[in-house]
Amino acid sequence: MTRPLVTLDASDPLAVLRGLEAALAGGPALLPVAEDVPALPTPPPADVPQRVALVVETSGSTGTGKRVALSADALLAGAAAADQALGGPGSWVLALPTHYIAGLNVLTRSIVAGTTPSLVAPGHFTAEAFADAADRLEVGLAAPRRYTSLVPVQLARVLDDARATAALARFDAVLVGGQATPAPLRDRARAAGVRAVTTYGASETSGGCVYDGVPFGTVQTRLVDGELWLHGPMLAEGYLGDDTRTASTFVVDDGLRWYRTGDAATTSDGVVRVLGRLDDVVISGGEKVPLGLVERSVRELPGQDTAVVTRRSSDEWGEVPVVVTATPIDLQRVRDHVQAALGRAARPAAVVLVDTLPMLSAGKPDRRAIRALVDDE
Repeated sequence: MTRPLVTLDASDPLAVLRGLEAALAGGPALLPVAEDVPALPTPPPADVPQRVALVVETSGSTGTGKRVALSADALLAGAAAADQALGGPGSWVLALPTHYIAGLNVLTRSIVAGTTPSLVAPGHFTAEAFADAADRLEVGLAAPRRYTSLVPVQLARVLDDARATAALARFDAVLVGGQATPAPLRDRARAAGVRAVTTYGASETSGGCVYDGVPFGTVQTRLVDGELWLHGPMLAEGYLGDDTRTASTFVVDDGLRWYRTGDAATTSDGVVRVLGRLDDVVISGGEKVPLGLVERSVRELPGQDTAVVTRRSSDEWGEVPVVVTATPIDLQRVRDHVQAALGRAARPAAVVLVDTLPMLSAGKPDRRAIRALVDDE
């Protein structure tokens, strides 16, 4: 059996909210899209399997874009487990685009709680717009808690503004995800009285399912040859129109269905530490250098919360890490800091200073555009 797939303009979050509410109740499946995001090469189908309630098109920031198919059961299971992990249902400020899973999660959790999110004004995110949305947030007896979800660059902007920081400190939890959150930024939030909860997940897991390194609800993790695998009721059905990719990414082992994240990780005492993409490794002078770890180390330096580390070809070393940043910093200082943490081979070969880092609409770095900048240097 199938049901129709309806495409909606994500620039109207309340329309997406109504469409998602209908989809979760068994109506037409929903595909939110944004005008500023390049369309995938093939058009979406008119109909999808009956179990599919939501389709999310990935950004393809580091690879080929795809359409992730999610069931109502997966979305609702993720929302219920998140509420339990955070302390109960609440009212949400929506600060993220609703064509990405993090923004859609805010809508799903609002639907489950019976609330309507307060919307940050559209356009370029500002601390003032967030503070205004926080002031408009209505909190009731059924959902008395205050929540929001931000990417690290948004959190940094809020913390730079006294009024917005005071508003954020009133929230019961602030989910921060989409990319690794630099330790100095977490420290700033904590010092300001903000309860920042770092999240890890993907469209394929109905959004964040690991909070502060700990899987919530019935989510299970395992490491296979250094790759993080996830299991739980929040897993996607697969990829629309791509059975081969679905079969290679979602695998059954020991009677359980697992999502292969493609991320390298370590685990200790039940806490997961994600190290970066398995394929985001350079071989420099014969040594493997994980660019995710280099980037995390660089972001520990003052003013480098949003710095990005990419690769560049080298006649001498094969490939080398390169830092791309909008904040000036001395190369030798970066090299010394990274070497102390990760060894000599991990030292960046250059710092590329840009006026503005290329970003996707979800607030993540546009890594393909950043790599192109470095290649053009």
